[in-house]
Amino acid sequence: MADVAALAGVSSQTVSRVSNGDPAVIDSTRQKVLDAMKELGYRPNSAARALKRGEFRAIGVITMGLSSTGNVRTLEAIAGSAARAGYAVTLIPLDAPTQDNVRGAFTRLDELAVDAVVLVMEVHLLDTTAPTLPPHVKVVVVDSDATGRFPVVDTDQRQGARTAVQHLLDLGHETVWHVSGPEESFAADRRSDAWQAVLREEGRRVPPAQLGDWTPESGYRAGLRLAEEADCTAVFVANDQMALGVLRAFHERGLRVPQDVSVVGFDDIAEAASFIPPLTTMRQDFARVGELCVDAALRELRGETVTGVRLVPTTLVERASTAAPRPGAAARRGAGGQH
Repeated sequence: MADVAALAGVSSQTVSRVSNGDPAVIDSTRQKVLDAMKELGYRPNSAARALKRGEFRAIGVITMGLSSTGNVRTLEAIAGSAARAGYAVTLIPLDAPTQDNVRGAFTRLDELAVDAVVLVMEVHLLDTTAPTLPPHVKVVVVDSDATGRFPVVDTDQRQGARTAVQHLLDLGHETVWHVSGPEESFAADRRSDAWQAVLREEGRRVPPAQLGDWTPESGYRAGLRLAEEADCTAVFVANDQMALGVLRAFHERGLRVPQDVSVVGFDDIAEAASFIPPLTTMRQDFARVGELCVDAALRELRGETVTGVRLVPTTLVERASTAAPRPGAAARRGAGGQH
């Protein structure tokens, strides 16, 4: 800094003010300082400035499963919201949800100097009941099962599943079959619980759920099983990727969607509108989840008390994969008539 000041013919304090973007520096002086910085190859030490200010202008994100649509889109939204607020994002992906891994991730983030951390993972997957995190770190959790000492932001999983099932019942289907996500997933559990609850409230039979693992392959296998169920005229699938597999299985078995079977997915991935037929699905507002995560983190950093759970509602996107059941369709399927 002293070398820059000498070359520009200004004080070290003026160089510091230019480095910090002080608008009070006149344009001609600012340009002389910037030219001197460029000539000398000088870059301000952001870590030193952060220590002086007491903030690093960075948010850490710890996440599981970068192959997950929800996690990736939530991460994108967090990064965008943080950037608009003038914060950088440091990502630490985990290969397994254990206490040791989470503690190790927080240690790395502490070394990398972040002001707050967003935990994008289902905390019940940890190998103990609650994560033990450094007490000085400001934390926001993206998992509505993580009630307690951290503010929580998440999609309203129950509301989304209830809306999907009710949509199919309102079309006139007698009941709704379900392809669920993996047993260890909180989101899958909430969607499955809501599916069962709506059917029971409406006095409808609850068919056996078909277990999937979020992949199109597992949806395909579930779809082959459902194709053998003569009274299956409507299916709620726990995510769009599995719904793609279900559509393929139905096509191979000669079942038309939605004429023979209606299908609803969950997520509204970018490709959902290009499925054959275009998929009716529940849209998750990942952008809003990301915005609320960053908002909660920044409020904590300002010293505000941030508690409770903020749930972001989903929206039904109706496309061509759902319709009213045709009269006698189940009977014709049972007799093999549609083949």
